[in-house]
Amino acid sequence: MSRLALDFGCGSLKLAGALDTAPGMTGLLIVSGGNEIRSGAFSGQSRLAARIAQKGFPVFRFDRRGVGDSEGENRGFRNSQGDIEAALTAFKAMAPQVERFIGFGNCDAASALMLMKGTGFDGLVLSNPWTIETDSETAQSDDDTPPPAAIRARYAEKLRNPAEWARLVKGGVDLGKLVRGIAKSVRSDAPPSLLADQIRQGLNAFDGNARILLASRDRTAQEFERHWDSTDPRISRCEGASHAYVEPQANAWLEAQILAALRA
Repeated sequence: MSRLALDFGCGSLKLAGALDTAPGMTGLLIVSGGNEIRSGAFSGQSRLAARIAQKGFPVFRFDRRGVGDSEGENRGFRNSQGDIEAALTAFKAMAPQVERFIGFGNCDAASALMLMKGTGFDGLVLSNPWTIETDSETAQSDDDTPPPAAIRARYAEKLRNPAEWARLVKGGVDLGKLVRGIAKSVRSDAPPSLLADQIRQGLNAFDGNARILLASRDRTAQEFERHWDSTDPRISRCEGASHAYVEPQANAWLEAQILAALRA
């Protein structure tokens, strides 16, 4: 196995990519979310690609237009279909033995794959899809608390747990945080998401296998669940995981889910 850095065309522009080589006939294309470069946060995607390639599956990553080392204007995930298709074409040229292509994206990268109806892919791994109407690049703020519906559900669960009452009596609960949480829990939830409807329609038009992965501690995943059928059999949840699956057990879980899709 080796890692190759390369440039490839997207119309008249040049995009930057990286291929982790492997002999397998099924390959993984990683689509970065937000304004994240192809290496991922703290090189997380780079390390993931190396581990997947060591299992025998080639992996391709890239910077979309206007991000990282790629030319052009960054027009956001809603306009990234051309970038993804160009990366898929480059992947096919660099790894001609590959017959099946799996697309993986986290956050708005998952939504981008759904909006394009999974065109060109045989399978999709969709992690914490973005359903909030504001752009994911600008929506992150100091207020990273879950949406009101998620807070209400969490407090209902705590009230049924005698150990939580004992913590309260013993002073083990941050009363300031409790008051802020209760205040937010009584707010109205955000209105229905048009984006959620659009990605649902896109995924419904996809003929391949799809997996939806949700990190239980992630606000984006919690908001997605508010707009989605919770009984959807394609959903798998990782308890205790944050948005980027940085926890060791969550990181291992994510890798296992991707490998299962590649081996299916």
